[in-house]
Amino acid sequence: MFDVVLVAPEIAPNTGNVARTCAVTGARLHLVRPLGFRLSDRLLKRAGLDYWAHVEWQVHDTWDDLLAALPGARFCYLDPRGSLWYSQMDFAPGDVLVFGSESRGLPPGLVEERPGPVLRVPMRPGLRSLNLASTVALVLYEAYRQQGFPGMA
Repeated sequence: MFDVVLVAPEIAPNTGNVARTCAVTGARLHLVRPLGFRLSDRLLKRAGLDYWAHVEWQVHDTWDDLLAALPGARFCYLDPRGSLWYSQMDFAPGDVLVFGSESRGLPPGLVEERPGPVLRVPMRPGLRSLNLASTVALVLYEAYRQQGFPGMA
């Protein structure tokens, strides 16, 4: 129902935790290179536990490859400078939730290539960001909540 995109993720355990969240919700996971770890990294596998077999996931060499794989989808970007709280967004089935890397966030100019709403998680002033895996879980569960948690018990 939803796609989760990690652009240039750097920390294997974060990506493993995101994969696990995608597995339990049914979201598809897309990783856009460069990756800050090897796909064979034991920490990636450990964080994802035995859930890897239950998540549909794909690695894209470039942003353009990702765009080609998801034509016509609405992209929703997460960025601390977003103009809308994630909880104010009306998510729809098929939305693509795009998250940047842990240390750099979304690359400059990315939103302009496929315009869409830029969302943020409310935080206390002066703090940079929430953990990537936590942010994905927070936003993805809000999107599913709005749909009535289809297929979940």
